Amino acid sequence: MAGDVRAAVIGACGRMGTLIIQKIQATDGICLSAAFDVANTGTDIGEVIRIGKLGIPVSDPKDLTKVLKESKTDVVIDFTVAAATAVNAPAAAAAGANLIIGTTGLSAEQKTNIVSAITTNNVAAVISSNYSIGVNVFFKLLKEASQYLGDYDIEIIEAHHNQKKDAPSGTAVTAAEIISSSLGGKEFAYGREGLCPRGKEIGIHAVRGGDIVGDHTVMFIGNSERIEIRHQAHTREIFVGGAVMAAKWVCAQKKGVVYEMTDVLNL
Repeated sequence: MAGDVRAAVIGACGRMGTLIIQKIQATDGICLSAAFDVANTGTDIGEVIRIGKLGIPVSDPKDLTKVLKESKTDVVIDFTVAAATAVNAPAAAAAGANLIIGTTGLSAEQKTNIVSAITTNNVAAVISSNYSIGVNVFFKLLKEASQYLGDYDIEIIEAHHNQKKDAPSGTAVTAAEIISSSLGGKEFAYGREGLCPRGKEIGIHAVRGGDIVGDHTVMFIGNSERIEIRHQAHTREIFVGGAVMAAKWVCAQKKGVVYEMTDVLNL
């Protein structure tokens, strides 16, 4: 409809891409403008994900710039893998599209290149390791708790399904960074093996198994007590709803700026 935010989805045929498109179709004020994937190119995306013909063919990411301009896309949503996002995000920014990036496992260099493309091309972006409303409240609680529990031992345990490629999860790393920043800087220990006496580090541990959507537990451990702050995701739809909310929000924001989901939620 006229006035709707026009959103393109990269990785449209995948698990997250399918859910995002379904959410877009069910949300007022936003519509699907383009779909990209390395599979099913040329086929109507609605037929691929079994929601009925939408009149939008799956395009090859190699044609990203051309298709984004032709479709007058306002915002691109990317929940794929680091290697793909590192190429596609700068290309989307160069085409004048705002960005919603939920890809985790990006290297420091890849993040720097993406941010540079966003500022250079004067588009707005939300980059977040987790688009769940609950997780972002979880982050806020961690920041507040760490201000009172900085002398406690801090351990982070995350668990995900057995198909997740990166470890630890982006959410666990974000949690550690929030706590570390609140406490003036902490080293991270990724798992432990052999002789490794406990210091002032933040321990981060990853579990992979079955179909766990996403569990994150932060333990603040004192000598006589323990406080745990925990978030459990029961379905991927919590990430999808936040991503579509962010896509509508970011198009009205100041350009050349990278936002976080906490900005979208005004936390």
